[in-house]
Amino acid sequence: MHLQWDWLCLSVLIISSVTAEIENEETLDADVKVEDFDKQSEEADVDREKSSLEVVYQTPKPTGEVYFTETFDGVLAGWVLSKTKKEDTDDDIAKYDGRWEVEELKENTVPGDRGLVLKSVAKHHAISAMLTKAFTFNNKPLIVQYEVNFQEGIDCGGAYIKLLSSSDDLNLEYFFDKTPYTIMFGPDKCGEDYKLHFIFRHKNPQTGEYDEKHAKRPDVDLKKFYLDKKTHLYTLVLKPDDTFEMLIDQSVVSKGSLLEDMVPPVNPPKEIEDPSDKKPDDWDERPKIPDPNAVKPDDWDEDEPSKIADPDAVKPEGWLDDEPQYVPDPNAKKPKDWDEEMDGEWEAPQIPNPKCETAPGCGHWVRPMKNNPNYKGKWKAPMIDNPNYQGIWSPRKIPNPDYFEDLHPFKMTTVSAIGLELWSMTSDIYFDNFIVCSEKEVADRWAADGWGLKKLVASANEPGMFSQLVTAAEDHPWLWVLYILTLALPVGLGVLFCWPAKKTDEDIDLKKMDVSKSITKGELKQEREELEDDEIELEEKENEDTVECDEGEGAEDIDDEENEVADGSQEEGDKSNKSGSEDEMKEADESTGSGDGPLKSVRKRRVRKD
Repeated sequence: MHLQWDWLCLSVLIISSVTAEIENEETLDADVKVEDFDKQSEEADVDREKSSLEVVYQTPKPTGEVYFTETFDGVLAGWVLSKTKKEDTDDDIAKYDGRWEVEELKENTVPGDRGLVLKSVAKHHAISAMLTKAFTFNNKPLIVQYEVNFQEGIDCGGAYIKLLSSSDDLNLEYFFDKTPYTIMFGPDKCGEDYKLHFIFRHKNPQTGEYDEKHAKRPDVDLKKFYLDKKTHLYTLVLKPDDTFEMLIDQSVVSKGSLLEDMVPPVNPPKEIEDPSDKKPDDWDERPKIPDPNAVKPDDWDEDEPSKIADPDAVKPEGWLDDEPQYVPDPNAKKPKDWDEEMDGEWEAPQIPNPKCETAPGCGHWVRPMKNNPNYKGKWKAPMIDNPNYQGIWSPRKIPNPDYFEDLHPFKMTTVSAIGLELWSMTSDIYFDNFIVCSEKEVADRWAADGWGLKKLVASANEPGMFSQLVTAAEDHPWLWVLYILTLALPVGLGVLFCWPAKKTDEDIDLKKMDVSKSITKGELKQEREELEDDEIELEEKENEDTVECDEGEGAEDIDDEENEVADGSQEEGDKSNKSGSEDEMKEADESTGSGDGPLKSVRKRRVRKD
């Protein structure tokens, strides 16, 4: 029995460990596909952990070809504030007069690491800078990466960037919402709508007009990236094979094809509905019609009511016909300020008639209503299939005069500047470490030297697990019940299944009986054989003694005496044998309660024989 409990306990422990491993694997396999850090980044993180957070910040430096970088650690050079106004907006808020500052993070500060911070609330902000060299969409990927920290959370506002299209008349001092851009990318939030934009402007090869193409919404919940007040890394990767990826903290949150996963599609349909086509007047779209040959039955009475008084109903006994259901309240008194000229004659409020409480009812008794069995309602002809049904009409298709096919939408308009054009109801939005390049390794190395260090400091400053649980319970007190149940359940199961059972006296007695029985059966047989041998030796010895007495004396009187003595001794022997065998049986029975019982009975038997 105890062995079964031991196996059950072991099974519970094994299941618990397997469950924990599965949960760990599920945690690792999150909703997003996590990309591996660069090996050099991992080694740098290990070195920083060994330094016990005595981090020494160094301004990141690009390790390969780049088109633009900005760390904001030095003088804010090259950035231009917009001096224009936003169109189609009230003059009070149309001006781009939002304030920008270069400063360190408020929390999880890395000494020496500074960023660009949006400071104003409910104002338009616009700032931009020229790329080191323009990016042309040919055979190299485009990688855009930067950091954002919503230090005060975010109510309504964006933190997206725009890659401005190259043109001869591009003037950064007049950068505003209508300035042509090629790509817009980054987070945006208003209300409970959390977005991650990727929009590119596609040029119609026939008309030369530009249309905005929006990537489909990511399937990942983005809420935590806006509310945790941590620095997050946003990356956009565009590849020459017309595919794209959007990453947050180096984890892919959305990917797809420029040809298939944009709204509206890049390429228009080959055919469109003819706008001049109109539905004919005699077009019949009714799949069912009333049967024209149906006739209303003669016994169909449309005047029959749906409800009639029940003729079988009987007024209950004790019904008070003369008592009203409500009577004036006898305890009510006219208010002192009641003015009959202004308020009219005062009447006491009505209360339920107390006499009706003990009676089946009061007032005029009316028969209850029931469904009319003869009611049929208004007659309608049954519906049949329409023999003239022609289906749902739709305009005919004609070739799309604006149709074109762009097989490589990656070849977008050349980019020559980067800008932030934002409106926000929350201040202190932090931007840092912009980079535009073509190699993923360069972007990862750049992220390791900047964002990786911020992540390390933020992780070290996070409260422990216990503190986080207590903080969560302070906001949601019902979590205390969950904590207690979570701790009590495994402890209770462990005690129930794994604690050794207490041995009772009955278990001990039964165990002793089993042991004694197994010993007694084998030894008792051996002792019986020894007793039989002893009896045989005693009889032979008595016979020898009798023969010697007969030869030495030869007298009959002596023989008689000897015979009498022998008879007496034989009777005593028989009695002793009888009593001995009874004692032996009794002691053998008693020996079941003790392991050394058979040995004691054998010794007593031998003493009697001697």
